Amino acid sequence: MKAFDHYSPETLPEALELLAQLNGRTHVNAGGTDLLLKMKSGILAPKTIVNIKKLPELQGIVYDDTAGLKLGALTTLRQLTRSAIISDHYPALACAAGLMASEQIRSFATVGGNLCNGSPSADTAPPLIALDSTAVIVSQSGERQLPLEEFFHGPGQTALKPGELLQEIHVPPPAGQTIYRKHTPRACMDIAVVGVAIRLRLVDGVCQEARIVLGAVAPVPLRVKEAEAVLTGERVDDGRIAQAAKIATESCSPIDDVRSSAWYRKRMVSVLTRRGLESLAGL
Repeated sequence: MKAFDHYSPETLPEALELLAQLNGRTHVNAGGTDLLLKMKSGILAPKTIVNIKKLPELQGIVYDDTAGLKLGALTTLRQLTRSAIISDHYPALACAAGLMASEQIRSFATVGGNLCNGSPSADTAPPLIALDSTAVIVSQSGERQLPLEEFFHGPGQTALKPGELLQEIHVPPPAGQTIYRKHTPRACMDIAVVGVAIRLRLVDGVCQEARIVLGAVAPVPLRVKEAEAVLTGERVDDGRIAQAAKIATESCSPIDDVRSSAWYRKRMVSVLTRRGLESLAGL
C-alpha cells in the first residue's frame, strides 16, 4: 500500500470544504471494507483519503409514520439488522443487510458505502429502490435530492459529482409488503449472483402498486417497469406472475463471470421473481 494523505473532518461543513478543495482528487472512506481491500491489492492508490466516520450529520435511523425513514449514510449493516425500526417497518432491508458478508464486516460496512461503491450487486440497492427511496446529496453548493433508481450510472459509477457526499437516504412510509430474495453459491458471505426485490400493495387481492428491482444482472440495479405494469390494477394470479417473471427475465442483461454464467443468472431471475410474487400474493 502506497503512502497517502489522510484527513479526518469532524463536521459536515469541514468535510464538504475539504472535498471542494480536492475536487475529485480523493477517495472518501466510511467503513473501509471495500476501499482498503482495493488499496492493499493495488487496484487503487489514492494520494488522499477523507475519512467521514466522525460526521454526526451522517448518522442515525429516524422514523416517523408520516415522513417515513431518514437513514444516515454512515448507518452500518449491523445497525440495519439490529434496529427495531427497520425490522418492524422495513423487514426486507433488514433481510438484505443480514445476507451480506459476516457479522464482523457488517459492523464496519455502511449503507452509504454499499450504494456509493456503484456495484450492480449491491444488496441494499434493490430493496431501497423498491421502497421508492430518495438519495440526499450535499456539497458546498447546497443539497439536492435524487430518486435512488437514478443514482447508479454504471459499474462503479454513481450520480455523485466532485465535491459531493451522500448524506442520507429518505424512505417513504411502508406501502404494502416488500421482499428481498438473493441467490448465492453459499448461504452467506458471497456476493449476489442474482438479487430480486419486490414490493406489492394489494387490496382484496388486486394489485394497487408494484415494484420489481433486480440486482447483479445489469450494469446498474434494474427496475422492471414493464413487469410492474402487468401486475398493477390486476388480480395477482399464477398467469400474471408467470408473465411478470418472463418480462423480468427478458429485461435483464447479465454477464458471464467467475460467479455464474449469464444463462444461469437469467434463469434465477425467473425463479426468484416468481417465488417472491407468490409469497407476497399468498399463493
